[in-house]
Amino acid sequence: MIYKKNLKLMGNRFEISVVSDNENWAYEKIDLAITEIQRIEKLLTTFSNESVTYQINENAGIQPVQVPKEVYDLIFRCQMLSKMTQGAFDISYGSIDKRFWNFDLNMKELPNKEEAKKAVELINYQNIKLNPNDSSVFLKLKGMRIGFGGIGKGYAAERAKIILKENGVTSGIVNAAGDLTTWGYQENGEAWTIGIADPNKKEALFSTFKITNTSVATSGNYEKFVLIGGKKYSHTIDPKTGYPITGIKSVTIIAENAEIADALATPVTVMGIEVGLDFINQLPNIGCIIIDDFDNIYHSKNIKIS
Repeated sequence: MIYKKNLKLMGNRFEISVVSDNENWAYEKIDLAITEIQRIEKLLTTFSNESVTYQINENAGIQPVQVPKEVYDLIFRCQMLSKMTQGAFDISYGSIDKRFWNFDLNMKELPNKEEAKKAVELINYQNIKLNPNDSSVFLKLKGMRIGFGGIGKGYAAERAKIILKENGVTSGIVNAAGDLTTWGYQENGEAWTIGIADPNKKEALFSTFKITNTSVATSGNYEKFVLIGGKKYSHTIDPKTGYPITGIKSVTIIAENAEIADALATPVTVMGIEVGLDFINQLPNIGCIIIDDFDNIYHSKNIKIS
């Protein structure tokens, strides 16, 4: 049987599924995964003054903050991704002024281009200084802020999977609001069937495929956007211009690891179709499907779409 729990964690809907022939055992294991995700949320949230992230941001331009090795290592991996993507992935996006892009119903016009550019001046991963000797993190400029919105869900999903596997769960899925990771097989012995959301109809599926021991993440402008002058502006901001991305409806990344899948979806959106696919084609064991504003489908070389 497949046993599952749905609940809101890290501001997102998580669904944890476990294959087992023992209901009580399955729910015990699911609760272990939930506890792990809650632990990560406490570490990474920017909304609690007790979190490590909050302390790092509060000390921007003042002093380095010693952090748990787990957080240091995560930020180190984020910095590697920033270098690889030439800043298209950047956790210092937290510096952006929310007055410009709140993506709510009150937003009726675009901000001034110069003001938008000024709002992203503090976004620069190169100003995040890491000291391996004492596991400290220092944001060089006052007002800088980091946030894990582009990688946190994937990291939490991956950690939850590790906890479940360590506790004897041989098959399951951790789905963090569409960023999901799978291992093992369904009870009938078949691989898991995964659907990619249709960017035009959120509840519908554009495509399905079978996977196991694989992770999938999708970033789409159907989740959060504003319509201004008949044009759709995505909640994904280009860190270089301060303006939202246009032209791409959704990017789906397929990778072995949920953290990597989650982290690559945003930079590919920022890079655009041609540069984004060229980038993915250089990475081993990673696939990508892009749907543009006109419903054209593009994919990396290692993916076959019938």
